[in-house]
Amino acid sequence: MRIVSVYDYPELLDEMAVWFSKKWGIPLEAYQESMKECLLGNSVPQWYVMLDNERIVGGLGVIANDFHMRKDLTPNVCAVYVEEDMRNQGIAGKLLNHVCGQMHDKGIDTLYLLTDHTSFYERYGWQYYCDVIEDSGGTSRMYIHTY
Repeated sequence: MRIVSVYDYPELLDEMAVWFSKKWGIPLEAYQESMKECLLGNSVPQWYVMLDNERIVGGLGVIANDFHMRKDLTPNVCAVYVEEDMRNQGIAGKLLNHVCGQMHDKGIDTLYLLTDHTSFYERYGWQYYCDVIEDSGGTSRMYIHTY
């Protein structure tokens, strides 16, 4: 298995956008737009997937804001997902570690992550930071990771 970015493999843009859209129910065009912005060479946004041969088995992104009111807590790791049949194999941890290293290489040492999980991300070095109000009005937990 290997982790690839849309920046390094732009030919995967449409396949990656479709995969994320199906997992999260967010319009395909939103992912395509963000991934196209990634190709411009900016540090944010970024998109990564784990490939098992040619099958996408997990992925995540880095965007400025993951639909919450705390615009000062940026950038955000988002859309973390691992296919159900591939869970409990360390894929999420590898993706999270990879993205932290990649962002560090781009000069970004602090990342945030919005989630409803209460113990999952701690095992990968993330710490609970605060509760935040989502754009939808609900409340979620914000985590922080510093390199």
